[in-house]
Amino acid sequence: MRNLSIRKFLSNKIGWLYILSGGLLLGISLLSLFYSSVTVPIPTILHIILDKVFHMSLLDEAAKNEEMIIWNIRLPRILLAFCVGASLALAGAAFQGLLRNPLADSYTIGVSSGASLGAVLVLFFNISIVGLGSFTLPIFSIISGFIALLIVFGLVRLSSRSLAIETIILAGIIVSAFISAVVSLLISLGDRDAMSQIIYWLYGSVGMRGWNYVELIFPFMIIGACILFYHHRELNAMALGEEAADHIGVDVKRGKTFVLIGASLLTGASVAVSGTIGFVGLVIPHLVRLVTGPNHGYVLPLSMLTGGTFLILADLAARTIIAPQELPIGVITALIGAPVFAVLLIREKFGRGNRK
Repeated sequence: MRNLSIRKFLSNKIGWLYILSGGLLLGISLLSLFYSSVTVPIPTILHIILDKVFHMSLLDEAAKNEEMIIWNIRLPRILLAFCVGASLALAGAAFQGLLRNPLADSYTIGVSSGASLGAVLVLFFNISIVGLGSFTLPIFSIISGFIALLIVFGLVRLSSRSLAIETIILAGIIVSAFISAVVSLLISLGDRDAMSQIIYWLYGSVGMRGWNYVELIFPFMIIGACILFYHHRELNAMALGEEAADHIGVDVKRGKTFVLIGASLLTGASVAVSGTIGFVGLVIPHLVRLVTGPNHGYVLPLSMLTGGTFLILADLAARTIIAPQELPIGVITALIGAPVFAVLLIREKFGRGNRK
């Protein structure tokens, strides 16, 4: 029975996509651990990780500087990049499925801008809520992102009865522009140190964050991912339209609420730990959907894997292209994502023209 299940899995295209995604993730992670301004041999890398995690040794001993580079700098950076990329891609896939449009994303509908404002307020005023401690930053970002989302949908409801994607994106642009003005005002009112900290954070980066930031995003990523995975059938039903989903017994209002909560959790936590990193949630789910089809049971987990892998690769490029200096990772994702998305839109337009 087990052999039959394995053969069935391997004969399925989706099964091979999971294997390919997992292999790419492992390979690029090892490359990112190995390749940088200081090269550490792969046996030493494996020894350090096995020793720290499982207390197993491949070598007699690793140099202290190599251990610090791998365990305290590169490994948490790679894990943080994966968590941020996976969260943004998963949130983007959920928003695109909910609104039935590839242009939907946490950035285009204002959620990321709201989350950025929450994080900037915490950094600017040094806010720390008793009982939350270091979790103050992601909590503020998540709440601010969700409030921005509610404002966007409130504007859409006031201007139009239908939730047309063009109206939602326009409302998102309006809200994002207002929030950007507020953030700029806070930057201009702050001293030089606060201004530098906020601007550097807004550029987007996963460097020099350490294990604390991995611990911050991880629980929110798991909770948000579980919420969205659990409601993937509602997303599939809503792809047919809200009325059709309602007719087949789907509680549309409840499903939309949970999807929005899950996507907002993922976006807010990502923005809190890494700043603003665009195009991951816009491009990755669109590419995955082209390969897998519309079934969110496949789109969501593969978007998560692919988004995490993509951001690890983007971070590797950001820290090696002009080494020893680093580029903001948001610059790399924009340089790659914008042309790819433009090609996808043109391809889709010509595809529709040919079908007509």
